[in-house]
Amino acid sequence: MKFTAFLKTRGATAAIFMGIFYAVAMLGIFLPGYTAIPGNVDKLPIAIINDDAGKNGAMIAENLQENLPFKEIETDITNKQALKDLEHNDLALVVHIPKTFSENIQKGEASSSIDFTINEAGATVVSSTMNSVVNEINSQLSTQFSQQTAQGVLMNFNVPEKQAAELAEKIEKSYEGNVVTINEIPDGMNHNMLPMFLTMAGYVGAMIGAMQLVGAFRASRGKASKTRLFTYVQMAALLIAVVSSIIAVGVAYLIDKPSGDLFFGIVGQQILNYMVCFNFTAILIFLFGEGGMILNLPILLMQTIANGATITRDMMHAPYEWMSHISPMYYSVQAYFANLFGSISPSPYIWSMAAVGAVAMLINMAIVVFLHKPMPVQVSETEVEKKAAEITA
Repeated sequence: MKFTAFLKTRGATAAIFMGIFYAVAMLGIFLPGYTAIPGNVDKLPIAIINDDAGKNGAMIAENLQENLPFKEIETDITNKQALKDLEHNDLALVVHIPKTFSENIQKGEASSSIDFTINEAGATVVSSTMNSVVNEINSQLSTQFSQQTAQGVLMNFNVPEKQAAELAEKIEKSYEGNVVTINEIPDGMNHNMLPMFLTMAGYVGAMIGAMQLVGAFRASRGKASKTRLFTYVQMAALLIAVVSSIIAVGVAYLIDKPSGDLFFGIVGQQILNYMVCFNFTAILIFLFGEGGMILNLPILLMQTIANGATITRDMMHAPYEWMSHISPMYYSVQAYFANLFGSISPSPYIWSMAAVGAVAMLINMAIVVFLHKPMPVQVSETEVEKKAAEITA
């Protein structure tokens, strides 16, 4: 057999196709998706709340609105409501200028600070970007107010050495930015990426499981009714979901060591994640057989950006943002962030993920009922002999 003949075999042509298809799909999805960083950073919503009774607060609030690179800046909101929105990741940064800010600046007190609050329990790009922005703001404000204080207190150059030292310290400490981080994540990228990795472990396993179990469904046609075989597929998927989820969460606990109180909640979510992803990916396989796996690959790649672990919906380009609304991965990742590191309930994300799974299962049932032609159920020889024995008896 010549090499050219070997290349024409089904396996070789399929390998060639998949090599090209996967390269084009991966680069064609990932590269455009990640152009949102830092290109769409300006789409992140922030809030600036000025409670200062003096002039300095108004001046700073106005300057920040003019100079910060964000298109959506909320100002007509209370600090309490802004912090609540921040916990739900509806805001990326909350800047709060306290009531006594101008008074403390004039006195040169170290307590003259502005609060910058960041939520770490969300997309990694958001928290890192906000930290960079806050550091730059604080650096500029520190320089600005030190100069203002200097002009106010060093009017007389003939001051005693001791007094000069006190004045210098007063100038240096005239402003200090207060960076507040809520829902802190332990150091290490393994912690930041745990919600995404848990989700992807379930998704990829479910996608491969869907190919195998739907294949078993097709191979078993004629041995049982479509309804019974579909039920068997779902029962087998549930069994795999339970076993694989316990093992996956066990591995996560060995390495990342989350709180023990969360164990059963995480296992439960991982089981749900598997079942939702199973039915979600099974749609194309019920429709197109093994060819459905080829279509599932770009959908998987798209969800690695659309799941919100790296960038938020606000930053995503339109196709990825649309995908996030029907993506099991998005709701799973957000639920894990809320459960593992956040201070809000993961329930809204859990229910949204369950809704995606329910719709996917209904679609699969419709495909089996209306598109898969019924086949006569074959009776095995053992069953024939058993029935004959019953009649004889």
